Amino acid sequence: MENKESIISIKNLEMSYGNKKVLKGINLEIPRGQIIGYIGANGAGKSTTIKIMLGILSGYTGTVEILGKDISTGGVEYKKKIGYVPELADIYENLTAYEYISFIGGVYGIEENKLMTKAEKLMDLFGIKDAFKSRISSYSKGMKQKLLIICSLIHNPDILFFDEPLSGLDANSVMVFKEIMDSLAKEGKTIFYSSHIMDVVEKVSDRILLLNDGQIVADGSFEELKNNQKEGSLEEIFNQLTGFNEHTSIAKDFVSLVEEV
Repeated sequence: MENKESIISIKNLEMSYGNKKVLKGINLEIPRGQIIGYIGANGAGKSTTIKIMLGILSGYTGTVEILGKDISTGGVEYKKKIGYVPELADIYENLTAYEYISFIGGVYGIEENKLMTKAEKLMDLFGIKDAFKSRISSYSKGMKQKLLIICSLIHNPDILFFDEPLSGLDANSVMVFKEIMDSLAKEGKTIFYSSHIMDVVEKVSDRILLLNDGQIVADGSFEELKNNQKEGSLEEIFNQLTGFNEHTSIAKDFVSLVEEV
């Protein structure tokens, strides 16, 4: 589905924690239907940017518009159009999946019968239908991750933020999830995909944004970045643009210490 409408518009976004400036002037126009690979080293500003867009963080300067609305006005309606799978999620493990999904559906105002019919079918497709009435505390890490993915999609959002979404998933589920993202993008959903697994980002992303020290230092498809940097893989491009080239020597020193008797 081709649509050049900007669903997210960010202008001159800056954010500081005390005297430390974390974001140093982010400018972005994000249309519908793109899978954005959102990468950067720890502390580069990825989580801060996402939390600002989610309305979790305030105190920034600049403008952030989502679905044509400036989020600084205090309105929360746009949040109903967002789905989010955080890297480290707090999930109510004393609840069953049925109870947890009922809670999530209530937040979004989804009618209960419709919600549960949809949820049960989604859990079946993800291979966890038998655990629908089981307490989440009995789930494996991969099952919890599948539940979080289902909950992020249950209200049919327009924008999705996935932070390390493949964590704990088995190989078959990873393949299914990649196809889900591709299909969602073709339906006009905008997906921010944040991960440290560069080969996955390289394969799934239509567009890659690389943050380094609070600034966007690369923006384009993998092929465009590769042509600009004359490097072979996204990992190599990442290392070149962030100035990190000590991985070989660090690994060598690490192994040397391990092998000391």
